[in-house]
Amino acid sequence: MKKIALFASAMMMLLAVATFAAPKPVLFWTNFTPPFSDYLQKMVDTYNASQTAVQVKMVQVPGSETDVSKLMTAVRGGTGPDVYMLDRFTTAERAAAGVLTDLTPFIKKADPDMASKYLPFAWAESSFRGKTWSLPFDTDTRGLYYRSDLLKAAGIDITALDVKNGPITVDKLKEIAFKYNKTDSSGAYTQVGFIPQFNQGWHYTWGFAYGGKFADLKAGKVTPTDPGVVAGFQFMYDWSKAMGPQKVNTFLSTYNPPNNPPQQDPFITGKVAIVVTGDWQIATMAQYAPDAKYGVTYIPIPKAGDKPSTWAGGWSWTIPKGAKQTASAFDFIKWMAGPDGQKMYTQLSSHLPTIKALAEDASLFPGQHAFFQQTLSFASSRPALPVGGLFWDALTAAQNDVTDNVALPADALAKVIDKVQPQLNKFLPLQ
Repeated sequence: MKKIALFASAMMMLLAVATFAAPKPVLFWTNFTPPFSDYLQKMVDTYNASQTAVQVKMVQVPGSETDVSKLMTAVRGGTGPDVYMLDRFTTAERAAAGVLTDLTPFIKKADPDMASKYLPFAWAESSFRGKTWSLPFDTDTRGLYYRSDLLKAAGIDITALDVKNGPITVDKLKEIAFKYNKTDSSGAYTQVGFIPQFNQGWHYTWGFAYGGKFADLKAGKVTPTDPGVVAGFQFMYDWSKAMGPQKVNTFLSTYNPPNNPPQQDPFITGKVAIVVTGDWQIATMAQYAPDAKYGVTYIPIPKAGDKPSTWAGGWSWTIPKGAKQTASAFDFIKWMAGPDGQKMYTQLSSHLPTIKALAEDASLFPGQHAFFQQTLSFASSRPALPVGGLFWDALTAAQNDVTDNVALPADALAKVIDKVQPQLNKFLPLQ
């Protein structure tokens, strides 16, 4: 019996040692897909190799910028992850919904001066009512990409698209783009020059381009019926009407269906010659279309002499409510959102960092990436609202109605106020 007891005691000691030596991994969820999920996995591997105290397991889950239904279900059921990547502008909304852990105590202990090291707009997006609920990760700006090889082959003069000549006007862009349009015998588009709502041609893109203001934080109001926002929607309405809404929708469903792999992106395949998208497209082109010739310039301006516009978004790192390993999770997100992690992601993905020192380091932005670094100086950002995701979805629904030509801009945007403002009122005052 004594030998059995000693054996049992030894086995318990071995089990304890094994448990200590192999801590439970920090569970990290992301809705990113290739190639960006590949970049994140490289970063996770680098972090894991750097030490043994914390090990992270990355899992891809369904979702999008505003769809976090799987996360919310898991949090409420007590089965959520330890770390979640969140589109930063929705931080306030998810914090208000009780889905996130307040990071303020962790930050005060790790680095009380942390906020001063980040771009102000990015830190503001990560905050709500005086507390910090996420750590800013990347940022990005948007520009107009054009396939110089395809446009030239079609005999189109692209001088006006050269960034050295400043922003192109909407009218000049339309003149160039429509020359590239082609249809088959049935009248269906087989290639198009430009579709305003494609890729990053969002409501914010065109609202900002026309000088619009989406919210008044001091007054606690969303302002989608601002004249500039309405003008941006009118631009999309008119362009869609000229091309034919149903013909455009058929083209997009054919050449850019849901979950379209990056190598089949219409800009890469040449089905679309001009597109508004972000700096990350540089890395995508290098990976999937290394021989393509393309240029980058400013988002079109309404009329000659107008100032160029762009807007900056980005993601953040959060610890969901109910996380089992908050200390280890914070160590991980502090690294990912810190200098080492952001530098690595900038080099892999061609995004921009939110850490001031890195954002000012010209060596991180070779070639065309330098253009996007420069546009960060005049970039707008989405209003940090506790209904940010709801506002985005309502604006997107209005945009779809406008580009389908089933609603006029002013009418569609008035409905956005009706849907969003009552929900925003629950959180007033905002400041």
